[in-house]
Amino acid sequence: MAPITRFEDIEGWKAARVLSRELYRMCASGAQQRDFGFKDQICRAGTSVMNNIAEGYARRNDKEFARFLDIARASAVEVQSMLYLAQDIGYINEPEFKRLYGLAADAIALISALARYLRKSTREDKS
Repeated sequence: MAPITRFEDIEGWKAARVLSRELYRMCASGAQQRDFGFKDQICRAGTSVMNNIAEGYARRNDKEFARFLDIARASAVEVQSMLYLAQDIGYINEPEFKRLYGLAADAIALISALARYLRKSTREDKS
């Protein structure tokens, strides 16, 4: 694994950035463009994923970083939940749902792996 010297090096942050960008693109057209409540909620959740990773990294403490990664992961799951709503009310079709849901799943997997690594290294430091 390449060393992380800035939050932009974190693979989970990169995946969250792509997810956030794609959510904003989805909300830029169609009925969701005028549904300000929906648009605000899903875009804020997507942005929260990448911002919590960056904020946690800035804490320079593995335990706190892992906690912020948990928050980021929860925001990504919120995005997945909102995507179900988007599909149910006709804002997106099945292929778009699967694509966006997959982007969120990718971010979740990367974030989860990093959180596990940080927690494991924290436990090893105490032994």
